[in-house]
Amino acid sequence: MEKVVILSFDVERDCPPYLDTSEGVEHGLLRILDLLEEEKVRATFFTTGCIAEKYPELVRRIVDLGHELGAHGYKHERFDKMGLDEAEKVLSKATRVLREFYDVLSFRAPNLQLPESYVRLLQKLGYYADSSTAIYKPPFRRGVEIFEEGIVRIPVSVTSSVLRLPWRLQCIVHKRLPWPIVYFSHPWEYIDMHRKPVRFDCRFGTGTSALNNLRKLIQFHKERNTIFITIRELAEKILANRAM
Repeated sequence: MEKVVILSFDVERDCPPYLDTSEGVEHGLLRILDLLEEEKVRATFFTTGCIAEKYPELVRRIVDLGHELGAHGYKHERFDKMGLDEAEKVLSKATRVLREFYDVLSFRAPNLQLPESYVRLLQKLGYYADSSTAIYKPPFRRGVEIFEEGIVRIPVSVTSSVLRLPWRLQCIVHKRLPWPIVYFSHPWEYIDMHRKPVRFDCRFGTGTSALNNLRKLIQFHKERNTIFITIRELAEKILANRAM
């Protein structure tokens, strides 16, 4: 596998289910977009439908800057906690809202939990990329898979809190991750969460230090001659190679 890195962001309310605010979207998202524009790197933004409805101008900016827009449910619902019929309704609603902004073909379930039997719902709605698994969570997917439904499942490589560790510590992790590397984080991690009523792992290293670490991460991979692409682009590459 070539040296490919995907930066992805789950655009949702602040640290669900603990808070019902959207300071991260209002402030952290802008900081992320400005940094990516400075570094000339594109990313994938998995966005909930309700956030797109509440902040349409920010979602349009994501698209206008050349980033990929993906789906992240409607209200950050847990797909592994609902029945198939309800999951289809939620996914259909989110898809309908988000496709007003972009030809959305990539999906990520909240909490990285999507039952395998629900993958066919993605195929039914025209998706071909799913990033709802992680190499560090059961069932511990170690690489990219293509399901019979034609859906490319691209696992996340490392939990987002690692990206907020001191750089010298997290750098060790980055060097050992297998390709392709898929990072994810949330806009709320780029605002100061230290005094918010949330778990410690949602508070440490947030705000300006998180943004500085994101810049270091991008520059680290640039020095390694890494290719930055989106979830959709990786899925397209894999499906094209399969068809050859």
